[in-house]
Amino acid sequence: MTTARQIMTKGTECVGEQDTLGDAARTMTRLGVGALPVCGSDDRLKGMVTDRDIVVRALGAGKDPNTTKAAELAQGDVVFVQADDSVEEVLRTMTRHKVRRLPVVDDHRLVGMIAQADVARALPEPRVGELLEALSTD
Repeated sequence: MTTARQIMTKGTECVGEQDTLGDAARTMTRLGVGALPVCGSDDRLKGMVTDRDIVVRALGAGKDPNTTKAAELAQGDVVFVQADDSVEEVLRTMTRHKVRRLPVVDDHRLVGMIAQADVARALPEPRVGELLEALSTD
């Protein structure tokens, strides 16, 4: 059985919940990514912030990215998988919650991220098609 730990990208950086959206955007630019986990001072996952969140939910709403905290956009339930969950569970979670990126936790701490492409490489083609279809529909 292939697990989340086996397909995840390790060494994922967090943006702190007290960091600004400007800080988050600069980190995304430096890393070449479109989403970052938001972690508390206890290194535990508090949520996710995406480039789209910054543009639509912050800038589009007139919020200042240099004073708005990442935690303000990382509200609601945090969707994640456990490091030892199967790739099938990863697929179900991404499909159910319509997310393209999924944090991976072990012992309540962030240990990696799984992107849609990681799942696509780990699954047979028909299953990948199901994921793409699920994520592409409203």
